[in-house]
Amino acid sequence: MKAPELGIKIGRYARGKRNSIADLGVKVGHSTIIEGEDIRTGVTVLLPPVKNPYEERLFSATFVMNGFSKPIGFTQVEELGYIETPVALTSTLSGYTVADALIDLWAEQNPSAISVNPLVMECNDGYLNDIKRCAVRKEHVFEAVKKASLDFEEGSVGAGTGMSAFEFKGGIGSSSRVVEIGGEEYTVASLVLSNFGKREDLTIAGVPVGHELRDYPGRGLSLGGSISIVVATDAPLTSRQLGRLAKRAVVGLARTGGYAYNGSGDIVLAFSTAQTVPRGKEVHSIGFLSDDALNRLFVGTAEATEEAIINSLLQAKTMKGRNGHVRYALPVDRLVEIMERYGRVEKA
Repeated sequence: MKAPELGIKIGRYARGKRNSIADLGVKVGHSTIIEGEDIRTGVTVLLPPVKNPYEERLFSATFVMNGFSKPIGFTQVEELGYIETPVALTSTLSGYTVADALIDLWAEQNPSAISVNPLVMECNDGYLNDIKRCAVRKEHVFEAVKKASLDFEEGSVGAGTGMSAFEFKGGIGSSSRVVEIGGEEYTVASLVLSNFGKREDLTIAGVPVGHELRDYPGRGLSLGGSISIVVATDAPLTSRQLGRLAKRAVVGLARTGGYAYNGSGDIVLAFSTAQTVPRGKEVHSIGFLSDDALNRLFVGTAEATEEAIINSLLQAKTMKGRNGHVRYALPVDRLVEIMERYGRVEKA
């Protein structure tokens, strides 16, 4: 269940048909790993809507709000301005294994190539997961790629299996917005891996939900954590413009109560599906929107990210993990009661 289904309206722009990053043709696949009492982890892979991302590179950019994070591949994106592999999300110490798997997939598809820049983003799921056991293996990445679909689960799945947000159960969440620019409709979407926040900070559509639920069970290990955000759009943007778009995702993060506390890694990757940068050409012809036309995309990015974070909470399920730690799902019945009391539920 996502926010709109509860009558919770976030922002002013319309949502895309699927209200997820799939509205950009991006397929998402998960491999969820739950073993014994202390393994609660996994991997999530995003497949751009091209046959070979190495040969059909997409313009991209990154933004680091708080650098307590270990992304793989960001340096080359910053330098060259495009992505050339799928994007993977996972547990912090498993990032290197996941990157190796992305290299294997690239090598199989591009036998004559000699170098690639795998893209992996991570959060630390050590509260529920025995992170040092590095349970994610290459076969889990291959499984996630094989399962990738436009219809994908959110919440406590894949990379989100062991994640926490605002001392509730967190994980994968997504949302999209449609904006009109120059007589054309463009979509911008966000997918998040939420693993951050102090309970009292949680804010939903302007309502201090976390404060209202401050005594709800499951407190512990707040303030730190991280969030990885992937923004995609079909608007024709350069890598410089995508860097500007990526920064606006943090506006949505802040609206939910994200303060980028010390110990939190808050990072964003943004890419456009509008045009490719094929290899082997010395001259490229591209189109792009005027900077003056970007404001609606900025707002849409903030709104999609804000709702994606809330959706990650709404779709996560209570989970018990390492050392008996428990993260409870955000109580939907209590949430609706609070939102109604503040007059923030729209009746169907």
